[in-house]
Amino acid sequence: MINATHHHYKLYKPYGYISQMLSNDERQARKKKFLSSLYNFPKGIMAIGRLDEKSEGLLLVTTDGKLSDTINRSGIEKEYYAQVDGAITTEAIDILCKGVEIGFNGKKYTTKPCIVSQLTTSPNLPDRSKKLRDDRHGPTTWIRVILKEGKFRQVRKMTSAVGFPTLRLVRVRIGNLKLETLQPAEVEVVSESIIHSQVLTTNSL
Repeated sequence: MINATHHHYKLYKPYGYISQMLSNDERQARKKKFLSSLYNFPKGIMAIGRLDEKSEGLLLVTTDGKLSDTINRSGIEKEYYAQVDGAITTEAIDILCKGVEIGFNGKKYTTKPCIVSQLTTSPNLPDRSKKLRDDRHGPTTWIRVILKEGKFRQVRKMTSAVGFPTLRLVRVRIGNLKLETLQPAEVEVVSESIIHSQVLTTNSL
């Protein structure tokens, strides 16, 4: 049950931002960019899950800690577009789909089966604040990755494990809630009914 006294938002986390509101580390606070600078969020706000500093896209934030815990533990689908270095092979995609061994918390971990496919055209995404190298330095490939888990830097570790490091990573969907036309640093209020119908009670697409 969602508590009506809580507030929920979706945002486009820009490249170069940390997926937290503030830092108690003064040195980090001076050098890093935090979500609190994007919007006048209410007290008690927290990110649901994480995107690493170099990754972009859809991020949910809420004042409801129980909701955050529920979403993080529920195996809800998360969809990403990843631009990888090189012309990815069908063999590499098959390995990614079946599960690949990555490092996690100092141990070896085999990812669960997931959905990975090559995009036939580049996705319509906003330009990144830090420019990527262009194809004059070698080919790149856009792939679509759908996971029901979310280990730290998982997509990046997965593509590196099969020989195609990720150059750009954008999360475009959580459950059935999509990034849509949000631009980097934009924040949108999300109603309780949307959280319930598009995030908590969704089936695989």
